[in-house]
Amino acid sequence: MLRLTDVQLPLDHQEEDLKAAILARLGIAADDLIAYTIFRRGYDARKKSAITLVYTLDVEVKNAAKVQKRLAGNRHVGLTPDTSYHFVAQAPAGLKTRPVVIGTGPCGIFAGLILAQMGFNPIILERGKAVRERTKDTFGLWRKRELHPESNVQFGEGGAGTFSDGKLWSQVKDPKHYGRKVLTEFVKADAPEEIMYVSKPHIGTFRLVKMVELMRASIEELGGEFRFESKVDDIEVENGQVRGLKLADGTHIATDHIVLAIGHSARDTFQMLHARGIYIEPKPFSMGFRIEHPQSLIDRCRFGPNAGNELLGAADYKLVHHASNGRSVYSFCMCPGGTVVAATSEPGRVVTNGMSQYSRNERNANAGIVVGITPADYPGHALAGMEFQRQWESRAYELGGSNYDAPGQLVGDFIANRPSTAFGSVLPSYKPGVKLGDLNPSLPDYAIAAIREALPAFDKQIKGFSMADAVLTGIETRTSSPIRIKRNDDDLQSLNTRGLFPAGEGAGYAGGIMSAAIDGIRVAEAVALSMLDGVSRGTTF
Repeated sequence: MLRLTDVQLPLDHQEEDLKAAILARLGIAADDLIAYTIFRRGYDARKKSAITLVYTLDVEVKNAAKVQKRLAGNRHVGLTPDTSYHFVAQAPAGLKTRPVVIGTGPCGIFAGLILAQMGFNPIILERGKAVRERTKDTFGLWRKRELHPESNVQFGEGGAGTFSDGKLWSQVKDPKHYGRKVLTEFVKADAPEEIMYVSKPHIGTFRLVKMVELMRASIEELGGEFRFESKVDDIEVENGQVRGLKLADGTHIATDHIVLAIGHSARDTFQMLHARGIYIEPKPFSMGFRIEHPQSLIDRCRFGPNAGNELLGAADYKLVHHASNGRSVYSFCMCPGGTVVAATSEPGRVVTNGMSQYSRNERNANAGIVVGITPADYPGHALAGMEFQRQWESRAYELGGSNYDAPGQLVGDFIANRPSTAFGSVLPSYKPGVKLGDLNPSLPDYAIAAIREALPAFDKQIKGFSMADAVLTGIETRTSSPIRIKRNDDDLQSLNTRGLFPAGEGAGYAGGIMSAAIDGIRVAEAVALSMLDGVSRGTTF
């Protein structure tokens, strides 16, 4: 097949226009076109009054080799690459132990799925509950101010990505097309088929719940085993080699291969690993606020007269500002038509995050407006960044009234450096509630100064961004893991602990659903190859 890129058509084009564009691009007659599929559809909104759809198409034609040769100089015509997934191994019979995956976020689920599909019968441990029970517990914080430390936005089946916008795109390099495997498995688990071709696919929380359950069922049918409410208290290491682990209830599991997909908020597990001597180093992350505007404002600014078009959906944005104090401020995890959610996993702390449903039809748009934090800001041991996050989350809890309300301030008041006393036209979506006041004490002075400078600068890109009534809700701290559990580049095992495979966001190797899932696939392959290598060397598994 031939792949055509950068095929542009008006937003309101008809289906026959797409066929006509293919014929024109290839210079062929209609009878020579056998079939075509849309590989990707995006849009170009730089001219708001004339937004175009931009297609990448896979086309089957008669005499394809001849057509390709004739168009050899056209950079927008080439052969369709093979994006199918190819397994690297198949488990041999007689393996006496099984690989263990810790965590059921996107990374852990895909590590477990790939291992199961290759016949390695993984044991998958999750400290939290199955996704529907976990959802009830999460609503308990939002509706009743009741936090369940082991079952919340961060912990439980599906990981933190379950309560998010469900974004399924990433900027990570993906030469082996693992991302295509991720999307294919999601569609098998009842995700909408459009995620295979829209340029910025998303799913939303309610759809993710069902998908997670279906993926669990697939893994179990292949021989995998899930154990919920199974918190890992210790990893057993002998002479630099993993030999097993111990659960909080005293259960011992013997294994030589552990996938560590624990997420960015498993702070007690970070402490256990550090105490065990497993190599960890601090890494940068970001902190800031959630900002809310009317979604209609963002739609008008991004799409002009085409705001509300069904193909375009709710508009998003991506903003960056380099402040005069040397700090970078940027938008993070923008959620069109969504809500700001309580995302703490520890008592006595306030953490915010963003979430939206597949429809993205809530009144407000929200995004993190965050400032880069580096290890120089929290000098000390490897876990100093984690303690730094805790310090500011506790401060936010106090500023919100010590009842899981979040501190908040109107954008106009924040820029003017005066406390807020009443909401305007924008009502915050965060539950349990938002306590208005002064956000100055909620973040380090350099972060406050950088955000205060950035908001008017962002207004030059999106008119109305610094509108006086827009709401800032504090604080966002879990943008990424504050540590990196370093691994070797070749076999993906811990630098100083054989058989331990740090993976995903918690280990510092991913950021978001797609990159975490891709990392889970890579690590699963590494585990499989390591286990086969052990068999060839006569190691007993």
